[in-house]
Amino acid sequence: MIHTKRLIIYPLSDEEMREVIGRETNEVLKAAYSEMLAGCLRNPKQRIWYALWVLQLNDGSKKTVGSLSFKGLDEKGMVEIGYGMDPAYEGKGLMTEAVSAVVRWASEQPGVSSIEAETEPDNIASQRVLEKAGFVPKGVLGAEGPRYVWRKPA
Repeated sequence: MIHTKRLIIYPLSDEEMREVIGRETNEVLKAAYSEMLAGCLRNPKQRIWYALWVLQLNDGSKKTVGSLSFKGLDEKGMVEIGYGMDPAYEGKGLMTEAVSAVVRWASEQPGVSSIEAETEPDNIASQRVLEKAGFVPKGVLGAEGPRYVWRKPA
């Protein structure tokens, strides 16, 4: 569990992920969450790198305002982060706060050598989140758009 000024960020259990999948009406998200759960089940010792993490307000309401996930830990020690925010909470700096905290945490985990992300070319808000969280363009395109790599602050 990671605490920030305004958020509590934690990975869901397999059962909690099943519940999310069961409630999800967006077929693309349902498929993505199912793939995450499958990764958790295939890699129980590394499930943290496949689980869905939720972002809850740290104000006592326990309101979930977004989520994030990693896309596994590859053989070179690279993890990729992805994220999404409830539109009602966009533009408040919450995702930048979450991504910044989670990548600092991830960078301290055994076996992690780099953290990357990619975003749609026209998703300027997501690009700003990455830049504010310490990511820099990698100079290559991924499946979703430009790739970014996190640089640990000096």
